[in-house]
Formats: sequence, structure tokens, C-alpha cells
Amino acid sequence: MPPPLLIDLAAVDLSQAVLSRREIYDQLPQRFEFELLDGVCHLDRAARKMVAFADIGPDAWWVRGHVPTRPLLPGVLMLEMAAQSSALLAKQIEADDSFIGFGGVEECKFRLSVTPPARLYLLCEGTDFRARRIVSQTQGVVDGQLAFEARITGLRMRS
Repeated sequence: MPPPLLIDLAAVDLSQAVLSRREIYDQLPQRFEFELLDGVCHLDRAARKMVAFADIGPDAWWVRGHVPTRPLLPGVLMLEMAAQSSALLAKQIEADDSFIGFGGVEECKFRLSVTPPARLYLLCEGTDFRARRIVSQTQGVVDGQLAFEARITGLRMRS
């Protein structure tokens, strides 16, 4: 049985974007195909919780090759989206301009295939923010169903 959602999506206005794609990538360093998040529809700094979203279209760059007759959003891209969400949440809470690299993933389970067209909601709860690392619980939700869950660790890399 899947765990409860980190954030009650019925209590979130999913039609609003509190951060646009442009505002996200003004804070995150990813570019081109790796600008995977389309917006943030919920941000609660005090509770360290955020809901981002990604619109999964039939013309996405990975569709042609993964898998040609039945396109499936690759799990590694879902984890990349979760890692970007986690880094963005940390930057929103702490106003930190350091680079946050992907440090690890634990307790990862994929529960549902994500196929285009779909909107994937990325639920993120910051659980441990320290000087050198951040840890977040993350979940991916499509059509109200849990697609994946994972604990993401990010490493702060100061120049």
C-alpha cells in the first residue's frame, strides 16, 4: 500500500503558478533539455514544503527513444525533477546561491508508469538542511496517483 501524500493536493490551487519556469531557472543552473520543471504551484516556506509540476508532452526529447512504441518517462528523469525541486526548495527557504549537486537517492520506489500527455506533480518536503547538505522527501503524482517516491540528498558546493 502506498504511503500518504506529503502534501494534500486537494488543498492546493493547482491552477496557479507561484513560480514560473523562468523564475525557477533563474535560480537553478540546468539548461536546455534539463530545464524539466514547468512551474511551482505551492510553496510553504515555514513548513518547508513545495509542489512543482512538469508537463510531459508527446514531443519531449526522450520520447523518440524511450520506448518508441510506448513512450515512458524515464525514472532517472523523474529523479532529476525531484532533485531540482529539492534544490529549489532549499534556495527558496534559505536564499542560498551555492550550487547544490545531486548527492544521492534512497528509499526509491516507482509505482506507476508516466506516459505523455501528463502533468507530473512533484511534492517535496525539506527534512534536513545543513551547511553542506540538504535532504528532502519527494513524491511524484499523476492524476492523483503516486508514481514514485524517494529521499533525495543534495550537496552544497561552494566556490
